Amino acid sequence: DTYGMTTRSVRQNVTGLYRKLGLDETKTVKFQTGGPDGDLGSNEILRGNEPIQAMVDGSGVLYDPNGLNRDELVRLAKKRVMIQEFDTSKLSKGGFFVKADKNRDAAGNDPVILPDGTKITKTVEFRDTFHFSPYLKCDIFVPCGGRPKSVTLENVHKWVLNHPTATGESMLKGLVTDVKPTDLKFKYIVEGANLFITDDARIALEKVGVVLIKDAAANKGGVTSSSLEVFTSLALSPEQHDKLMCCEEGNLTPFYNGMVEDICNFVEERAHREFELIWKTSLERPEIAKSLIVDALSRKIVDIRSFILKSNLFEDKKFVKYILEQYTPKTLKTVVSIDDIMKRVPENYQQAICAVWLASNYVYSYGIYSNEFDFYQFMQEHRSKA
Repeated sequence: DTYGMTTRSVRQNVTGLYRKLGLDETKTVKFQTGGPDGDLGSNEILRGNEPIQAMVDGSGVLYDPNGLNRDELVRLAKKRVMIQEFDTSKLSKGGFFVKADKNRDAAGNDPVILPDGTKITKTVEFRDTFHFSPYLKCDIFVPCGGRPKSVTLENVHKWVLNHPTATGESMLKGLVTDVKPTDLKFKYIVEGANLFITDDARIALEKVGVVLIKDAAANKGGVTSSSLEVFTSLALSPEQHDKLMCCEEGNLTPFYNGMVEDICNFVEERAHREFELIWKTSLERPEIAKSLIVDALSRKIVDIRSFILKSNLFEDKKFVKYILEQYTPKTLKTVVSIDDIMKRVPENYQQAICAVWLASNYVYSYGIYSNEFDFYQFMQEHRSKA
């Protein structure tokens, strides 16, 4: 949370997309669900540098056609409070905050009147469907919160403008053609939050030209960091753990700070490699949606990991030691040897680490559509280094 591990992987995908497409982050207008009170939402504000046109969280909808005041958003993100605490005097002409209030809606009170005269009688519905609102049109959408299945095949056509006959089904079948970038509510989507968009809606969006990086690829930084944190706890003796890791905020040990830096670098490096592979594969096989490439990548890693775990590979302790040497953060290696790690970390956990390290590095190096001989070469290369 404090170090934004999940956001670090999300941002690798966002900035990777900017790099590939030659976009200037400071001029790429963003919409974000999930506000400054949450982990993902707050860190997306703090780590990003895009002008944000609108933001939605549990408290309501915040919108400014000229971009929300960044200093005010940063203030809220550091306090970890909802957008209802945004100082609305810092909105430009046409900007507004609509508080989602189910009691007000039920009581049938006077409507909320927006600057252009539009009357909002159902504030909760306004919040829950704002991602379809005509007020909204941005370059990039980064969902960092929101309801699962907010965008489905039944409503995804609302993100394609100037094509009144488009439906989700026709988009999915590739029948909606001549869609210009200006016809898209969002040209780019990187999913920080899980399941905001359904699988079929993702593919429908890609069929009309949206560049989309799905959640399974974009937001795995938290899982990646957690596995390293568990490994570190197992590798240290109880005395070392108490001395080096049990410290209060503001009084962190050099070891703790070094581990944070190592894990952050590891998360970002993994996210970068995965993004690069997705992009490369998409260029080689443009007929395959990036969402499906992500699925194929995940399956490939899982399948190879499973094969490795069923093999006799772990009888070669020298090779296991070599892999653990590659995996172990450099700061951890300053206080505990690989030999001691092999004594302290349970054998089944060592095997899991080795299998995942080999499988992921193989796929990132040789690609999703690599073959058995490629894997043989990969293993020969690493065995020669052990």
